[in-house]
Amino acid sequence: MEMKDNIRQVTDISAPELAVFNQSSERQLAHYFEPHGGIFIAETGEVISLALQAGMEPLAALAANGKAGQMRRLLERWPHIPVWTAEESVLTNITGYRLTRGMLCAMRRPAPADPRQIIKNARSLAILENVMNPTNVGAIIRSAAALGVEGILLTKGCSDPLYRRAIRVSTGNVFKIPWAWVGEDTPLSWPQGTLAMLKEAGFTTAAMTPGENSLPLDDPRLTAGSKVAVLLGTEGEGLQQQTIMACDYAVRIPMSAGVDSLNVAAASAVTFWQLCRKKRNM
Repeated sequence: MEMKDNIRQVTDISAPELAVFNQSSERQLAHYFEPHGGIFIAETGEVISLALQAGMEPLAALAANGKAGQMRRLLERWPHIPVWTAEESVLTNITGYRLTRGMLCAMRRPAPADPRQIIKNARSLAILENVMNPTNVGAIIRSAAALGVEGILLTKGCSDPLYRRAIRVSTGNVFKIPWAWVGEDTPLSWPQGTLAMLKEAGFTTAAMTPGENSLPLDDPRLTAGSKVAVLLGTEGEGLQQQTIMACDYAVRIPMSAGVDSLNVAAASAVTFWQLCRKKRNM
């Protein structure tokens, strides 16, 4: 490796210093420093900048030759952090795919947030139950941040919001909106403990399901209270029946004939826009 101003030219893609970028799965990265946390990978200059603004700690960076200077400027507060650089074709060989905008940064995962604190501070929440696709998780987070949702809770069956694809699809909004896990090994059990605390905090809980007996999304009862929590289930199967039964209302998005449902990410955007309108105007 050649080094200049801590910008290091890649000459060997199997070098151990690049292991976080090419030799570990998302799950392995999440437990990289076990029992003291892990690593996530942020991609694109905009997302990396948002992560740094949110207080994330950078560990190493990888950039196309033409992006190395920009990356170094993003990391000016961390001059000791190495910026590995190479031609686009070499980066593709390292990462296994073409980088969207030629920049990656490995960062230390933050400590898990407390879901009880998120419930305490929010007037509108999204709760994801077993949403397993990282693209959908990222898209839901992006819609939540854009449309007035103030916090997100996820069950342990969900894809990790700090997986690379989820971060990228969220356009960095995963670093703007507070989120936390619920269920096993967290301060709140799922669904009983979480829904009990929501009720105690004054939330109206709306379980999204296409069932015929559910309320239409524009029913005024859904926005009569000062706080609302929208529950969204896994792709295909939707929410568990016990979860639906434990909520205040089962809610559907009215559909044209012949269409029974929307993708969960699309459904989230429609739902957030409707149910958070009152909160956005307060």
